[in-house]
Amino acid sequence: MSTRQSASGRWIEGWDPENEEFWEHSGKRIARRNLLMSVLSEHIGFSVWSLWSVLVLFMSPEIGLGFAPAEKFLLVVTPTLVGAVLRLPYSYAVTRFGGRNWTVFASAVLLVPAVLALVFVQRPGTPLWVFLLIGATGGVGGANFASSMTNITIFYPQRHQGWALGLNAGGGNLGVAVVQLLGLLVIATAGDTHPAYVVAVYLPLIAVVTLLTALTMDNVDAVRAAPGALREAAASRHTWWISLLYIGTFGSFIGYGFAFGLVLQNQFGSTPLEAASLTFIGPLLGSVARPLGGKAADRWGGPRVTLWAFVGLGAGTLGLLAASRADSFGLFVAGFTVLFVLSGAGNGSTYKMIPDVFARDAEAAITEGAAARPAFARARRLSGAVIGIAGAIGALGGVAINLVFRASYQGPAGSGEAAFLSFLGFYALCVLVILKVYVHPRRPERSVPRPVRPRPTRVH
Repeated sequence: MSTRQSASGRWIEGWDPENEEFWEHSGKRIARRNLLMSVLSEHIGFSVWSLWSVLVLFMSPEIGLGFAPAEKFLLVVTPTLVGAVLRLPYSYAVTRFGGRNWTVFASAVLLVPAVLALVFVQRPGTPLWVFLLIGATGGVGGANFASSMTNITIFYPQRHQGWALGLNAGGGNLGVAVVQLLGLLVIATAGDTHPAYVVAVYLPLIAVVTLLTALTMDNVDAVRAAPGALREAAASRHTWWISLLYIGTFGSFIGYGFAFGLVLQNQFGSTPLEAASLTFIGPLLGSVARPLGGKAADRWGGPRVTLWAFVGLGAGTLGLLAASRADSFGLFVAGFTVLFVLSGAGNGSTYKMIPDVFARDAEAAITEGAAARPAFARARRLSGAVIGIAGAIGALGGVAINLVFRASYQGPAGSGEAAFLSFLGFYALCVLVILKVYVHPRRPERSVPRPVRPRPTRVH
């Protein structure tokens, strides 16, 4: 391994974490340093992405921002959608510009939505479209996840990727809980008419994290994508199966995280203080569960852990339906907490499936005579591409959840029952997919079809 300094930052060449001697001698220390900085950057990104799930709780006629519930759900949907769309280019950007370089940019650009929110969030009479535009800029915080995960995949050997990816994502996901906890602190101490206090906390944090990433992170040459890596990954059926499963796990986590406070206000008439005192608990537990789900997948396999996560999500959704019909606030909150924990664990186990699928392809190629190092290098590049695709599609699940909630509470019943029935049906679909494709497949499948070799032409 060698380190090269250039105008574009520090580059490490010859990175090979599968080499156990290299890993124990120096690779582990470098990987941990980059993981720590990646977690910090992604954590702040998730907080900025989730900001509007907290700020809508403050929006009331008292501060001159009396929006209807449907308008608030739309405001929560907007950053979710933009974050999902940006995840794919963010994932590609790491392979183009390097992990360190892109993390510095991705951290610094968070100042844009934070400053805009600070300027307008307490300005009476501001129209909804202005907040929708500001919320859209907050989508960059959600895109941060894709570039971070693509980068960290390169740093760790396959045997440790479930834990490393789970820790990276779980630390980032904690940003949802932390910003909601901060909202609770502001409401409890200063009242529910000072949303700008929440935003102001993040301005110095963004600056500090940007500086730290610039000083301590590394670019790795192995992250550079070969031409066509994204196209080759898109040709794999597993890319789309895993993306579907990730809609169910991460889509649930981020969708419920953004909507929970509004759901409590609409379902039970909770005050901003009551809603804020509960909204952080689920995302907190779900974030902690994510690395545990990844570690469990390291031991028992991603498909098995993900299967049980979906079974539990279905059971939890049945509990929410029962709580809604019984008008039980306690059972309702408990049911949502179960969904957060299981979706968090499912996030970790689903993402662990990505490197496993391509590692199996590499092993199969080696048994057929391919060289080991290029085979595993290809597996890593394709894993990075699939992480970007699955991350983008999975985040769209959060958009769908908020839109379904919006439609459900606008309906004649004015409750979330129709939404919960829809979610239950989707979880059942995911259970069937994982059983048929991964737990009990009819035949072993390669993640990418073998290229068709032309038959030799006979000369007569």
